[in-house]
Amino acid sequence: MKYMKKFKLILSSILLTSIMSCSSDDNTTTTPATGSIDPGNDPNFIIVANSESSTLPTFNRKVIVFGVDIYAASGVEDAKLLHAANIMAQYLDNDEDGVVDNQLVVDKMIENKALLYMWKTESDHPSDVPAGREGQDLGADETVPAWHTNGHTGRFDASLEEVWHIINFAGHAKAYPTVFGFGAGSELANAMDIARGGHFITIPNPYPSAAWYTYDDATCEYADCMTIEYMYWAMSSILGAQENRLSDIGHEWKPNTNALMQTTDVAMYALLTDPQYKFPTVLPDGTYKH
Repeated sequence: MKYMKKFKLILSSILLTSIMSCSSDDNTTTTPATGSIDPGNDPNFIIVANSESSTLPTFNRKVIVFGVDIYAASGVEDAKLLHAANIMAQYLDNDEDGVVDNQLVVDKMIENKALLYMWKTESDHPSDVPAGREGQDLGADETVPAWHTNGHTGRFDASLEEVWHIINFAGHAKAYPTVFGFGAGSELANAMDIARGGHFITIPNPYPSAAWYTYDDATCEYADCMTIEYMYWAMSSILGAQENRLSDIGHEWKPNTNALMQTTDVAMYALLTDPQYKFPTVLPDGTYKH
């Protein structure tokens, strides 16, 4: 399925204009910075022009969420950019009190210069981006705000996946490397080995019959890709995002509800509900209300 493309990590050094936005230590919404463009109707986030268009000519604006950059190519709709910003804000501040739930995770994202970049066409993807940042892409056409208001049916909103990926990679894995690191031996990887029916560096053909995580993309390596996809499936199932989707995802992931996670993937459920890590307990819907 299109939204379940292989997780892609890029390194870049994108020195773009800063903006005024919500911060983790200030419960007020600031005024637009110089150079801001159509802010839409969002009360929390300001869309600001990219002043260094010669560096990334197709990415003409961005929004900052708790210090994390979300860039958009020129063809990306403002509503899609703001939706992604709201999804990220709800993941990071799940109780929507204006303060991030796990400051260490956000600190690591900022330290690693995390970014999300939204594209409209394949030509938008940067071909020669300077090193220095960690990022994840999100397609505008796979960002579907309406999915959250139509009973979680229809085309899935991929922002729930791609935003979560960058939070995991640049945040959780760096904040808790022995627990959520993507290499073999972390608690995350150990739980995944149970879910796959064994420790497999290459894709088994077939997977053991008892496995419930059976991703079979041969380009998806054990570390980074396989583990981060697993973390997404598990968390989104706990939050209820996959409840109506078993017919679409069953070939790859089976415990698609919170109840099934509790009884099937016991190790991962324990990790993702451990209060010390302050994971979200409510599925983001793109309406951050702080």
